[in-house]
Amino acid sequence: MLDRQSRADAVDREMAARGLPEEAVAALACWWSENADRYPDATPGAHTVRYTPARWAQVTPWPARLAPRSSTGDAGVSRAQVASAVTDALGRKAFTEALVATYVWGKGKSGTPGGSGPATLVKILADDGLEEVLADAVSTLRKDSARRAYEVLLQPSNGLGPSFFTKFLYFAGQAVPPGLGMRPLVLDRVLAQRMRTVAARVGRDTGYDPDGSVAAWVWADGGWSPHRYEVYLAFMQAAAEQLKTADGWPPDAAADLLEFALFTTCWNAPG
Repeated sequence: MLDRQSRADAVDREMAARGLPEEAVAALACWWSENADRYPDATPGAHTVRYTPARWAQVTPWPARLAPRSSTGDAGVSRAQVASAVTDALGRKAFTEALVATYVWGKGKSGTPGGSGPATLVKILADDGLEEVLADAVSTLRKDSARRAYEVLLQPSNGLGPSFFTKFLYFAGQAVPPGLGMRPLVLDRVLAQRMRTVAARVGRDTGYDPDGSVAAWVWADGGWSPHRYEVYLAFMQAAAEQLKTADGWPPDAAADLLEFALFTTCWNAPG
């Protein structure tokens, strides 16, 4: 009898071979038909998050490409604008500034002074070793792979969890392509749930995971291992290639459009 890790590995291999299920492909095609006009370049660059600059008044360093913190109204920042801010910051070796840009985009208006947005970010930025860790992650990404950079950031002492530091990695990867392997992508609770849906179906079909417990274990809501992040990137890259021949999906779209679409799209998997 296979142990739990062996069954998880078997499901991973079968997922890679099968790709996205038909109902997911159909849901993504429907999403594109509704959103093609918003993203005419087939990238998620125009994907904009609303935030309130004044709520981040205590956060420093503050990226000049974000709205001034004296602004009490709402502002918007797109992925393309964050990518530009991160590229600029990394060019100046201002690693914590790059993190701030990605964190504000990641939290948006859900970041409140008394919640897990600005207040938590101030604590994270107070870590004397943070700048060095971020610099090490970017250097590792440039020389090695997204998985290795993920390993660098997977340190509880810096206060960052994967749901947010993968956003930093994603935008850093726009400026600093990895030396090996795939570009980083965002992995958060919602995307892990999408992977869990696919894994649970494959597990049932193959008998490796009839009750979905293995899928729930490996695609939990957080705490993913570097290996799991690498599995995620490999699946997403393969799925992006799969979609290039699917009706109703832009053939030149990269994996980050798929990541964004999966985040905002859900489908019902047959029982």
